[in-house]
Amino acid sequence: MSEFTSVVIGLLIPFVGTTLGSAMVFFMRNEMKEWVQKILLGFASGVMVAASVWSLLIPSLDASAHLEKWSFVPAAVGFLAGMGFLLLLDSVIPHLHLDSDQPEGVKSHLKKNTMLVLAVTLHNIPEGMAVGVVFAGFLAGNVNLSLAGAFALTIGIAIQNFPEGAIISMPLKSASHSKSKSFFYGMMTGIVEPLAAAFTILLTNFVVPILPYLLSFAAGAMIYVVVEELIPEAQHGEHTNIATVGVAFGFVLMMILDVALG
Repeated sequence: MSEFTSVVIGLLIPFVGTTLGSAMVFFMRNEMKEWVQKILLGFASGVMVAASVWSLLIPSLDASAHLEKWSFVPAAVGFLAGMGFLLLLDSVIPHLHLDSDQPEGVKSHLKKNTMLVLAVTLHNIPEGMAVGVVFAGFLAGNVNLSLAGAFALTIGIAIQNFPEGAIISMPLKSASHSKSKSFFYGMMTGIVEPLAAAFTILLTNFVVPILPYLLSFAAGAMIYVVVEELIPEAQHGEHTNIATVGVAFGFVLMMILDVALG
């Protein structure tokens, strides 16, 4: 299999995860049970935290090893920049979280379901960037980023995209949308990931010199999503303990994937 084919497949895997998760709406009879939603949110959080550490922050530190005692600088600067970037997007783009009736971002007249979709689309951006940065580093011959490691990240994100796809499509169905329309909206929230990844790869010549910063930037953006959105939603209301169990399983699964494949 050529490098080009491998990269194309790698970029599409997370989108497949979102699509399959969104397709769960076709098997739905009633609203998603709260405990199911909690464990899925927790699982997604665990995967994203582990991916941020093993697939992004550690490679960022390894790529900066030549700086010796200052090797932490690119990781620290990039991480804070990633958090700041998502904070900016969060403040500008109108969106609505799952367990909230109060929109965030600039005021708009968008429908509630549209802003719910925008919320998920917003936090898919850093995931796409993370995949793109890792594949860009691999294509540039960075010794700290292997094809297997890149696939470990993209598979991990696809796994956590599965529950995310279900979490967005099922509430839309409960809100009186048709199953096909709910599936389409859920699926389309994931299209931003391969687009963001492809855009990052196209900028490989610019990406490689600042790769340690971009790896940690993606990590910071992903951690922002976990802390700002996923964990609060998972800890809202009842069944919070089961969300914590989901975090544990998601974290361990992503860690195993990265260490075993990377």
